[in-house]
Amino acid sequence: MTLSFAPNAIETWPLSRLQPYAKNAKAHGADQVAKIAASMAEFGWTVPCLVAEDGELIAGHGRVLAATQLGLTEAPVIVLGHLTEAQRRAYRIADNKLTELGTWDEALLSAELNDLLAEDFDLSLVGFSDGELDKLLAFVPEGDGEDGGAGGSVPPVTIPEPPRNPASRTGDLWILGDHRLLCGDSTSAADVRRLMNGERAVLFATDPPYLVDYDGSNHPTRNKIPWAGGRRPTR
Repeated sequence: MTLSFAPNAIETWPLSRLQPYAKNAKAHGADQVAKIAASMAEFGWTVPCLVAEDGELIAGHGRVLAATQLGLTEAPVIVLGHLTEAQRRAYRIADNKLTELGTWDEALLSAELNDLLAEDFDLSLVGFSDGELDKLLAFVPEGDGEDGGAGGSVPPVTIPEPPRNPASRTGDLWILGDHRLLCGDSTSAADVRRLMNGERAVLFATDPPYLVDYDGSNHPTRNKIPWAGGRRPTR
């Protein structure tokens, strides 16, 4: 079997030379274009656009929109001069559809995402929504859950002895029954997402301002009227 291959040279064309296909069936919403732009800004322009000899886009409409959003003026392209018009039209559909047919190994994907999270990598750049990330980061393979695997029997809980000099490190997460405790940064969206595990808080307790050295004479509540409950008194 002999296959046709594109030229091995990638050309650089001005964006103005690239013409979108008027009947392109793949829609690119603002959110997707913004994510493509963020990915390009982080990783570079890693996949050239595919074009016909007259500049009509075969693949890469989203990348061109993202490049325009980023203020770029040029694009790397590969000219597919060996395709007929019918083949170009069919390839536009195949290029988008074939990528949708793949599946994820959720265990491996979860491990990769958690490793990236541990390295403080911005997971918003990988394309998943916040809700999808929450579920993937908390993914537990079948057989590793609370039912203990086959037979549904619950294995005995072994509580280890605490170390002589216990210490926690940033990133340590403890599962305490229905509760989760994370040693992290409350100003970090990734830390909060990992802690909440897809849930929404019904109560948030905080005590600002922080890092203020109060003593008996300068606490802001020192001169307030005490009250025992019910309706707060007014001055």
